[in-house]
Amino acid sequence: MNVHAAALAKAYPFDEATSAFAGDVIGDLARHPKRLSPKYFYDAAGSELFEQITVLPEYYPTRTELGILRDRGDEIAAIIPQGAALVEFGAGATTKVRLLLEHCEFGAYVPVDISGDFLKAQADGLRKDFPDLGIYPVAADFTTPFALPEAVADLPKVGFFPGSTLGNFEPQEAASFLRSARKILGHGAQMIIGVDLEKDERTLYDAYNDAAGVTARFNLNVLVRINRELGGNFDLSSFMHRSIYNRDRHRIEMHLISRKAQTVRILGNTFAFRPGETIHTENSYKYSLERFTALARSAGWTVRESWTDAARMFSVHALTAE
Repeated sequence: MNVHAAALAKAYPFDEATSAFAGDVIGDLARHPKRLSPKYFYDAAGSELFEQITVLPEYYPTRTELGILRDRGDEIAAIIPQGAALVEFGAGATTKVRLLLEHCEFGAYVPVDISGDFLKAQADGLRKDFPDLGIYPVAADFTTPFALPEAVADLPKVGFFPGSTLGNFEPQEAASFLRSARKILGHGAQMIIGVDLEKDERTLYDAYNDAAGVTARFNLNVLVRINRELGGNFDLSSFMHRSIYNRDRHRIEMHLISRKAQTVRILGNTFAFRPGETIHTENSYKYSLERFTALARSAGWTVRESWTDAARMFSVHALTAE
């Protein structure tokens, strides 16, 4: 628990998760420039909004990765041990994991996500279609160490980290996550991971600034959550969404921009905003195949196989723990 969370836990009757949320929000908004962690996007409303984003015409990652998993499912199955436990880091909707479960003979499935209610609902739906599969949800922040269920202790482990979530981490954080996942999964583990690739800037811009405004609502929802859970007084109409591509750092940056001079209060703390000042809410790094291979190697993984779509928009990799 950080210093802000510890102090807030004494002053307010929050549970541990809410105290951590409050501590991170207050600490990050006190920074210059201001920021918020993207892991707090995913309350129930945020998770539902993200699922809407995945089917937008501009948003290519989900449908492209699904195509790779569908087309290469037999090749993936050929390198995964039968009866293994599939551990999904940051489990969301079950569309992608269903493709793996249909192609591979897993002994158990362990979805891990910070949004407990959403996780339970998805797990319940999956049990109906795979009644013989042991499903053991874990409500946890997958970016920090957590314990796997005892029921899968003796099974080979295969991690699953689809989507472009790895790109939300700074490169050093991505390496740290990969090292942590290797430790959680244990000796001899494998991992199936999705990685977004570098491409033309127009395609990237459109994917994160959709015409329907769903990404904008997703971004602004973190302020709704702060207001609801932490008693904040953000005026959503005074902030606007914007995503830009930072060419030098190979990343999309998502921001909330203050439309005017204003002051926001959260749990007795005051935060002043200048007109045009931003809250940096998310990065989405784009990799070349070579840069991702180097990143994985630095974290103790070997890239065993890599698959892309025909247009090389997205990639899926099979990793083996060294």
